[in-house]
Amino acid sequence: NMEQIISATIITGADAIHPGFGFLSENSKFAKICNECNIEFIGPSVESMINMGNKSIARQTMIKAGVPVVPGTNEPLTDAYQGKKIADEIGYPVIVKAVSGGGGKGMREVRKSEDFVKLFETAKKETEIAFGDDQMYIEKFVENARHIEFQILADSYGNVVHLGERDCSIQRNHQKMIEEAPSAALSSKLRKKMGEAAVKAAKAAGYVNAGTIEFLLENNDAFYFMEMNTRIQVEHPVTEWVTGIDLIKEQIRIADGQKL
Repeated sequence: NMEQIISATIITGADAIHPGFGFLSENSKFAKICNECNIEFIGPSVESMINMGNKSIARQTMIKAGVPVVPGTNEPLTDAYQGKKIADEIGYPVIVKAVSGGGGKGMREVRKSEDFVKLFETAKKETEIAFGDDQMYIEKFVENARHIEFQILADSYGNVVHLGERDCSIQRNHQKMIEEAPSAALSSKLRKKMGEAAVKAAKAAGYVNAGTIEFLLENNDAFYFMEMNTRIQVEHPVTEWVTGIDLIKEQIRIADGQKL
């Protein structure tokens, strides 16, 4: 309840809110209300949250920055037949995703051209119910890929660092089950290359505070930007145990205007 949280903050004289990793952590409306009430939102800017939360805008930002992305559409889609035409050109299998999606909702894997329209419409309906947005996009489905995410910290002075990776390839219904660090799949050379791409991605987004850059990694060491989580993630202690760095403490320091 945004109104009650803001009221409690004002009544108690608190000057900042840490939204945790729940529903309000990626809610740009809540971050905007905090700004309007002179309360520091411990997280990214409203603009970063909107731009990186929108998968289509995030994808375009990464292409401009030279960060590798999976072949797919650059503009949002709502028409299934237009989408089918593009999917036929990309080549199957493809994956249909919600522009505003997350947590595996509004997502369908399509393996045959004749199945595309039905699966696109199902995913579109699901995303409209879940996120109030029916815009979709299409990507080439990278098979047997590992899911690797890099933890990012960025301050308001342009300093951006990564704290290594978490391997979250073990999933069920697109939901992560186990995370480990470091990843057994990454050599030192590949870790450096992916880490540099993650930092480049955060800088391109003008990002401040803690976030996560997520990549798909193929067996041939090719990797692609997938999305950015504009919040601290529930699995952040995995990175804390490996690095010894208290990420929440760093978030608060960054929000307080301190340098990394």
